[in-house]
Amino acid sequence: MRGIGVLYPEIEPYEHGMLDVGDGNHVYWETCGNPRGKPVLVLHGGPGSGCTEGMRRYFDPDAYRIVLFDQRGCGRSTPHASDPVTDLSVNTTWYLISDIELLRRHLGIDGWQLFGGSWGATLALVYAERYPGQVSEIVLAGVTTTRRSEIDWLYHGAGRFFPEEWERFRSGVPEDQRDGDLVEAYHHLLHHPDPRERARAAEEWCAWELSVMGTDPDVEPDPVWTDPEFRMAFARIVTHYFRHGAWLAEDSVLREAAALRGIPGVLVHGRLDVSGPPVTAWEVARVWPDAELQFVPGAGHSSRERGMAERLVAATDRFARG
Repeated sequence: MRGIGVLYPEIEPYEHGMLDVGDGNHVYWETCGNPRGKPVLVLHGGPGSGCTEGMRRYFDPDAYRIVLFDQRGCGRSTPHASDPVTDLSVNTTWYLISDIELLRRHLGIDGWQLFGGSWGATLALVYAERYPGQVSEIVLAGVTTTRRSEIDWLYHGAGRFFPEEWERFRSGVPEDQRDGDLVEAYHHLLHHPDPRERARAAEEWCAWELSVMGTDPDVEPDPVWTDPEFRMAFARIVTHYFRHGAWLAEDSVLREAAALRGIPGVLVHGRLDVSGPPVTAWEVARVWPDAELQFVPGAGHSSRERGMAERLVAATDRFARG
């Protein structure tokens, strides 16, 4: 039975563990719902956000075997990126793709549905293009492909819509760097020898992220954003990924979309998404004929906004019957 509101009731994992993925990294994973249900893998955003309890609630627990994991360096995975000595050179898109496959085999799953939002949408698309035979369906929210043009928009162009917050964000780096590459500038500050400078940079970075997240005033930010360790890990990981263009060739996700043929998908995107403008979702839908694109009027980037959540749950309910 559906709980109060749009999402399914809160549930707890029936199994969890730490998977040794090599390179000194262990990723936290958990499974919820029906052990004999349809497998679905939840890919969190960021990169570096970690999975949350609320992510379990987009799926009928009687129909789905819900798999969540914290990507390298964040959430409950170790070593944690909030520690300045944590080596991020072994934390890349392609390491994460390898981790997903290792987790699939560890859990004895032949194939699964993919569910991801924001960065998780990029990761889902890259994984599905690499391993299409392991993917039954895909449900995405806040569609991104993490092109450098998208990164440039998020940390430069979007400032036109939030001029006060943008001025604060720019002011967080040395004056002579404010008109240059802000991702690179913050990356250097997050590796400053003074821990107070690192903490200040992480706080300013996360303040900007929150300012462009959503449009629904009734959706409160997750309390995790007030945690200094979360902010540090998130800021370190996301700047690490974005300064490298997520190790993806520009437009590669769109160019390789032919691999998605035959995989049904639903793309749910806020019409007023400033963080990830709707054009990206539209471009993905154009090269993926089996995907259904749904724009949500008045919604922004957050999948927690009511209009977004309703459509995401409707999509997972539909695929549960398939």
